[in-house]
Order: sequence, then structure tokens, then C-alpha cells
Amino acid sequence: MAGETVFVAGAGQMGSGIAQVAAQAGYEVILYDVEPRFLERGLGTIRRNLDRDVERGRKRAEEREAVLARISGTLELKDAAAAALVVEAVVEHAEVKAQLFRDLDAVCPPETIFASNTSSISITRLAAATRRPDRFIGMHFMNPVPVMKLLEVIRGQLTSDATHRAALEAGARMGKTCVTVQDYPGFVSNRLLMPMINEAAYALMEGVAGREEIDTVMKLGMNHPMGPLELADFIGLDTCLAIMEVLYEGFGDPKYRPCPLLRRMVQAGLLGRKSGRGFYEYGA
Repeated sequence: MAGETVFVAGAGQMGSGIAQVAAQAGYEVILYDVEPRFLERGLGTIRRNLDRDVERGRKRAEEREAVLARISGTLELKDAAAAALVVEAVVEHAEVKAQLFRDLDAVCPPETIFASNTSSISITRLAAATRRPDRFIGMHFMNPVPVMKLLEVIRGQLTSDATHRAALEAGARMGKTCVTVQDYPGFVSNRLLMPMINEAAYALMEGVAGREEIDTVMKLGMNHPMGPLELADFIGLDTCLAIMEVLYEGFGDPKYRPCPLLRRMVQAGLLGRKSGRGFYEYGA
């Protein structure tokens, strides 16, 4: 990929992680968000991650400082004009993402590649909001980004071969194992994962077993590191519900119908770890 600057839109858990791995790969990174408090929180998360690496001997203090020096924060979307690659990592809502890309399309030069970190929304649909559908691709990082090796690279209907190659090269440079998939609802990762989480919620709702029992079956019986209900809390129940709705709408198949318990918990604000309570309870 020509150019050495990556613009990351969204300084939340995913965006800050993407900014970190890009800076670790040697890119100059501009991290964007709409409010100072969100931006400061994201930059603080990156520093804490790097401090932990130094404490555990995975990085030297000089390496930490070099990574931090390559990351700058901004509240101005126009700063994306300097980037060769823009990675969007905002809320999992199709119209919010589409509007952001319309705004970015107006400020970025034609050669800038746009990538969405969406976990389920159609890349083709988002690309249609821009004048560069050939230079639009999905780069779905896994959470936590600095730790997880997988990167799903999703080709839209009009994604060019050159854009695909550039995304693969950038992902590999960031230390990721890239897997190319086509643009269908949920891609591969969430088409397989979310129905399992949804079915676990159904099993809980129907009284098949308790939360600990359901998670224990999957951890000890299937060798999963986390049970599906615990994992849902980690991801965020609102995100899980949003992905299930994309699957249900995209395929029109009742097997993807979101569990009523999952929907009710989201309506009640029980979103998992980030709200302090989901299927399990967490400290402040």
C-alpha cells in the first residue's frame, strides 16, 4: 500500500486496538473520534496496553515510546485527507457507517482506500455510499485487536484486485493472519458464532440449564476458552443483537431469529461487561 498513514475512525475498544497494531507495524496513525473524552479514553487504552507489554517483558520502554509517538489524535474528519488507508470502527449501525463514509469521501483523495471493521453489515452496501466502491473493502479485526491474530478481509461486489491486495498486505504487516471471504451477512466469523450465542440464550430462556451450566458444557465439552454467554457479555449484547438482526434480515431464515431474552436484556440496558451486567454481573 502506497503511503504510510492510517486514519482510524472511532477510538473505542476496536478502533484503539486497530490504531495500536497499525502503529506497532510502523504506520503513522491518526485516531479520530467526535468528542475529546472518547479520544482520550482510546489513547489511554493504548498506553495501558503498551505499559502492560513493557511490564511483562514483551516490549522495551523505547519501543513503547516509539509506538506512542506514531499515534496522534484528532477531532477533525478532514485530517483523513492525509491517509492512504482509512479504517472505520464506529458503532455497528449501517446508516451511521454509511454517513461517515459519505463525509470521508468528500475529504479524501480518490486514491485513498476505505475499509470497514463492520462485523456483519454488507460491504457492498457501505461502498455504495461512496464514489469509490472499487477502493472499498472490509477489514474485520477480532477483539481484543492487539491479541487476536485473525483478520477477515471481505470483498464487496466491486472491490478491485488491487484494493484486495493492499488490504492483505496491510493486514499482514500488522501481524494478522488474513482470510478472504465474500460479502454475505455475517461473513464467516459471525455467521457461525452468533447463532451459537443466540441458541445459548434460547437454552437459558427455556430453562434447559443455568448460565454457568451452559457455559461449562461448551468450555469443557467443546474446549472453548469462553462459554457463549460469557462471550456475549464480552462482545456486548447490543452488538450480538445487531448482528443477529443483520443475519435475520439478510437471509430471511427463521433460524436466525434473535432470542426474545437477548432483545429484552438489550432493551433493559443489560449489555454485558461494558454496562456492568449482562448474563453475568461485573464490578464497576
